[in-house]
Parts: sequence; structure tokens; C-alpha cells
Amino acid sequence: MVNGRTPSVKDVARSAGVSLGTVSNVMNRPEVVSPSTRERVERAMAELGFVRNESARQLRAGTSRSLAYVMLDGSNPFFHDVAQGIELAAEDADLSLFICNSNSRAEREEVHLDRLMQQRVQGILITPVNPEAAHLGEISRRGIPVVIVDRVGVGGAFCSVAVDDVLGGRIAVEHLAEQGHTRVAVVGGPESIGQVRERVEGARQIWAELGLPPEDLTYLPTAALTVAEGRSAGERLAGIPARRRPTAAFCANDLLALGLLQQSIGAGLRVPEELAIVGFDDIEFAAAAAVPLTSVRQPRQELGRAAAQLVLDEATNPDHEHQQLSFVPELVARASTVVRSRAY
Repeated sequence: MVNGRTPSVKDVARSAGVSLGTVSNVMNRPEVVSPSTRERVERAMAELGFVRNESARQLRAGTSRSLAYVMLDGSNPFFHDVAQGIELAAEDADLSLFICNSNSRAEREEVHLDRLMQQRVQGILITPVNPEAAHLGEISRRGIPVVIVDRVGVGGAFCSVAVDDVLGGRIAVEHLAEQGHTRVAVVGGPESIGQVRERVEGARQIWAELGLPPEDLTYLPTAALTVAEGRSAGERLAGIPARRRPTAAFCANDLLALGLLQQSIGAGLRVPEELAIVGFDDIEFAAAAAVPLTSVRQPRQELGRAAAQLVLDEATNPDHEHQQLSFVPELVARASTVVRSRAY
């Protein structure tokens, strides 16, 4: 403090015996200041407790030293892993990262986006409730780069980074068929979520291509992609008559699969002997489950890092061209589907 007030740039210049321009250069272009002068200015800043006014700098520059990620569901570890990848790329660029959670609510998403525009962030990464929402285009028209994460951008209007969710659904159900299952449940919803819709579509595609009866692929819709909804799906599955009951389930994400696994074990079912289970995402908890969970792996951190690199390129490269990057998912087979041979 200086005389009971927050120290200013003028106070720093006076204390260090330099001009205001030199202080400005130390903060913004330190490479043009001699090491001895820079050290003297930095020492004055430390002694005075000076903190630069970042809001004022943003007004002058028209942008901040920040990126932002608006995630779809803060309760899902998948999105935190994606955010970690974004954070690593932001750190490499000497930027900070704001993280917001829409909680799958379009109105909350709009509030976050409006405030982020006010903060003049350099770019916004978002897993949107609706990738066709008009407010996404409005942000782009205002000059703030937008990258769609975990969904494919509509019409090439934005950069996007995603995995092939249709292929992921195919991989999961093909694996169950290879394990000998001819009655399979597909658990997930709501289908208004594009990722769910495409994973279910992939499951249906491969089932038809394998020549299996469509009535033996049972769809169990859920209200959300949560552990609780997975347990509820398990209860409904148990209520299906034994002669029609699926012997395996593909869940649209790992949280559903973990809930289904909990309910099944609690009901005395043997997994995978009586019910095999496949999840999607391969979050950390999948391998640590009571019965390690087979899952379709997404490269979560790679998704985040690639998305951040795209938004930074759009923010700084006048020759930037939009790209739609698609990653290939892979199955990680564990004990929830693979029956281990026993020695006698």
C-alpha cells in the first residue's frame, strides 16, 4: 500500500527511478529492457505490493490472457479429463483457463457465454447442449473463436474435435456378440444428446449387419447419463422375463455402466457370467470398479489439447481454416465382459 491506497504504475516508476514507459515495457515487453533495469522495476513492484490492472489492460488490448471451456456436465469425470488437456495447452501458451458447467441446461450455457464475452476471452471451447444453437454463431460473429468439443461442428461453421461415436457403438456391441451374446440391452439417454444418439445408432447398425433379430437388441432409455440412472436401468432389466432378458448391456457412458454394475452385483448377479457390461469413455473409475469395466476409450486429454490448439490458431493465425478433427475410439476389454478360464 502507498499512503493507504493501492500502488499505481506511477508509484512503481517513482520508486525505481524510471519512466512510466519503462515500467510498461517491463510488464508487456520485458525483452526490450536491460536486465539491471528490469530487476530494479520488479523489485519496486514487489516492495510496493503492486498488482497490474488486468481489466484495464484488457480494455486497451481488446482481449484477455484467458481461454474458457463450457463443459456439458460437471459431475462426469470425462469432461474434467478433457479440461485437463485444454489446461495443458493453455499453460503452454501462457494463458489461464476459465471452466464453466452448463449442467446440460441451454439457458445456463447462454449465461456463461454472455459473461465470457464480457471478459473478452481469447477463445471459447464448448461441449454444447445444442451444437446448432444460434448463440454460438453470435459469439463467432463478434470475433471470438469458438471450438466445439466432443461433437462435430454443424456445416463447418466452427472447428470441432470429437470421436466417432457411431463407430464406438459398433465396437462395443460387436465385442459383446463376439463373446457369444445374442440378447443385448443398449442403455442410454436422452437421445436429444447427440453422443447418445450416435452411439445407439452404431449399436443398431452392427446388430443388423450381424444378422441378429432386431427384437433381441433391447433399448433402455434413461433420463440422464448418471450412476443413479444406471441403477434404475438395472432394475428395469431385471424385470424383463428370463427368456427375453438380455445377457449383456452396452451403456452410453461409464457412469451408467457403473450404476448398472452396482445394481447387478447388489442383486446377486455374477458379472460377466450372467450379465456382461460395456461402458463408454474409459474414465479412471472404470478400471477401478469392483469388477473392472470394459469400456470404449476416448482420448480425453488429447481431445482437449487438440481443441485448445485449434482455438489458439484461430485467434492468432489470419490464414486459419476451420477443421473437424475426428479421433478413433478403441475398446479396452476387462473383466466385466471377459470370462476368465478357471484352473481345476
